[in-house]
Amino acid sequence: MKKELLLGNHAITRALYEAGVEVVSSYPGTPSSEITMNCAAYKGTGMYAEWAPNEKVGMEVAIGASIAGARAFSGMKHVGLNVASDPLYTASYSGVNGGLVFAVADDSGMHSSQNEQDSRNHAIGAKVPMLEPADTGECLEYTKLAFDMSEEFDTPVLIHLTTRICHSQGIIEKSERVVKNKEPYKKNLHKYVMMPLFARAKRVMVEERTNKLIEYAETSPLNKIEMNSDEIGIITSGVAYQYAKEALGDKASYLKLGIVNPLPVNLILGFAAKVKKLYVVEELDPVIETHCRSLGLNPIGKMPNGREAPIFSNIGEYSQNIIREAILGEKISFKEFPEAIPVRPPVLCAGCSHRGVFTVLNKLGVVVSGDIGCYTLAATPPLSAMDMQICMGAGISMAHGFVKARPDYADRTVGLMGDSTFVHNGITSLIDIAYNRSNTLTLLLDNRTTGMTGGQNHPGNGLDIYDDPAPEVDFEALIKSIGISKVKTLSPDNLSEIESVLKEYLTLTEPAVIIFSKPCALTKGVKHNPALTCDANKCTGCKICMKVGCPALTMKDKKAVVNKTLCVGCKICSQLCKFDAFN
Repeated sequence: MKKELLLGNHAITRALYEAGVEVVSSYPGTPSSEITMNCAAYKGTGMYAEWAPNEKVGMEVAIGASIAGARAFSGMKHVGLNVASDPLYTASYSGVNGGLVFAVADDSGMHSSQNEQDSRNHAIGAKVPMLEPADTGECLEYTKLAFDMSEEFDTPVLIHLTTRICHSQGIIEKSERVVKNKEPYKKNLHKYVMMPLFARAKRVMVEERTNKLIEYAETSPLNKIEMNSDEIGIITSGVAYQYAKEALGDKASYLKLGIVNPLPVNLILGFAAKVKKLYVVEELDPVIETHCRSLGLNPIGKMPNGREAPIFSNIGEYSQNIIREAILGEKISFKEFPEAIPVRPPVLCAGCSHRGVFTVLNKLGVVVSGDIGCYTLAATPPLSAMDMQICMGAGISMAHGFVKARPDYADRTVGLMGDSTFVHNGITSLIDIAYNRSNTLTLLLDNRTTGMTGGQNHPGNGLDIYDDPAPEVDFEALIKSIGISKVKTLSPDNLSEIESVLKEYLTLTEPAVIIFSKPCALTKGVKHNPALTCDANKCTGCKICMKVGCPALTMKDKKAVVNKTLCVGCKICSQLCKFDAFN
């Protein structure tokens, strides 16, 4: 065996390989992306991996592979599990043939997400077991065990991750890949066809399985008691366990839960009886605390307990300091950095292919129904060119609804999304516009990649997960095939052309689409133009160039200055300058 320092996500990838997984299908989503991305490194080993158009498709691919008898996996972030919840809840009924495991990564603190969500609620709702590793080594251990549990209990198993577990590093011990013989496939309508007649019987099975899993959780080594002091008892799981241990040390005893659904009963009651004061430390929702209260316990945590006020919030990430101050009333001392660190606001990258489009949208003052992706950064000043944004695929749908409710805004409203998002679930939104004859203008920002999650390939850029050539969706042909005839493809760098075409298409009384196509500036293989310079003698300091929000531009001594290490020569700024200062 060989030791290696890995990210939590990479440890899960390694576990998939060692557990003999044969099919992996996912859609990228931070903080889970690296799990499947790293699977490409195992090409030729018998572990097939792919990027799916969205999380629902990825999960369904894995379910099909499991029914065929192979071990299979799909990974996603928390909002991705919302998309995949439809197959999850029914796969709980049908069960598995080969081991079936899904990983879901919650983003406590919303580092890269539009909402904060506790995916343990999905495990409870779907009635499937969920394991929660607390470090990189457990990412490897728990994922491998999850496949054994899946096959033993005939159920999909969820692995619950958080940003800190996904992206922190730890040492793991590598083992050889062990591939089980595929389970034979047998036609079984009662098991795999969930029509009401068969599903009713499976519903009973799900409850029976839950009772067996509770019994398993009572004695499983994944749930561990660490007795130190009998003054304070902490029931916790995942990264919150790490914070609690660092904050409290031997001043507390711990019940660390590796199985967070279903939760044990007697183990928790026994631990509670050994300590004088019981706390529950868990990020986001009070899932464990609610369970403890259902058992008649009265722990201190997020909820009023009749004697003491809540000491923890269900918002954001925890830290060692938060826990230590809440329980012991003490603060951990930190060394203060004497100098103020400059704030770097989130902005579109220098040379971003979206900058020109948003510059014109801002100028025209249109209502912009946006979507999930890099272009969300255009909502903030100085571009300030987005009015609403909810979830993947909603940019088009919301624009349609907005125009139907306010026809007087039809000539000044656009819906937009990126190419990967369009494939994810924007196509159906556009079909809705075409089918219902909405005079809504859609902008497709095609930067040839899945940008915000790290530049992964997708069905619209002609490359698969291994960077091998793959069939490429022809966006123009697809859009025309659903009944939209007014389609135009433009470069996003020509501001005058963008403005002219936008004005023309906003006056149309039929569905229309403009595709702005240019590769992301960070995509490997993209060749950039030479960096621009600003002639200080011509620059008047009017700052109109600063309205594009390019990080390569700054002002010094009341003159515009170009950072040549960032500039890629897109010339958006030069098109705005009325004094020809940029060259």
